[in-house]
Amino acid sequence: PAGGGKSVLMKLTDGLLRPDSGAITVFGEDVTCMSEYDLFKLRGRIGMVFQESALFDSLSVEDNVAYRLHEEHVPEQESHDRVVEALKFVGLEQAIAKFPSELSGGMRRRVSIARAIVSNPDLILYDSPTGGLDPITSTTIIELVMKQRDVSHTTSLVITHRLQDAFTLAMHRFNPETEKMEPLPGGGVDETTKFLVLNEGKVVFDGDTHELVSSTDPWLKQ
Repeated sequence: PAGGGKSVLMKLTDGLLRPDSGAITVFGEDVTCMSEYDLFKLRGRIGMVFQESALFDSLSVEDNVAYRLHEEHVPEQESHDRVVEALKFVGLEQAIAKFPSELSGGMRRRVSIARAIVSNPDLILYDSPTGGLDPITSTTIIELVMKQRDVSHTTSLVITHRLQDAFTLAMHRFNPETEKMEPLPGGGVDETTKFLVLNEGKVVFDGDTHELVSSTDPWLKQ
């Protein structure tokens, strides 16, 4: 449910917020006691797609996507080439010179995904990537999440209210030949997909798809 702590958990993961107690281990390191300098290095391995995209209004699509590359002083031509590649991945290379105000909500979300993947991260955090989008656009976004998982093999943490988004990820794979997602054979599920369910700041479920759908917990069933 809303207000259960999902976005807070995600921001704790890459050190944007500090916990009051406990430990958070990312890539084998406890982020709770890292210096800001070390956190910057850690975030270099993490891509993040914020709620509502969080693009810079005054920057073009290219400069939004290249923001981290510019901070890392990547040469201009290499930066441009990597931005084009990332935008092609999300099907938006034609919008490279546009500004966020010229894009639809779904297009802005795709640009934010391009920004998250442009540095080839080891982990991507998606904070409600389909929030506020129509059903067709939402499916397109989930397909991109799946494409990144199955083509680039990037570990992802996806926050979502939409059960259909979660189960689509669990029961489909991306086919690079057809450029489409397709159901797993025989109604199968992706064994690498895990579910973590939060309610009022507490973990009420942590397991795989089969365990989730066969749970007898009344609240989970509801």
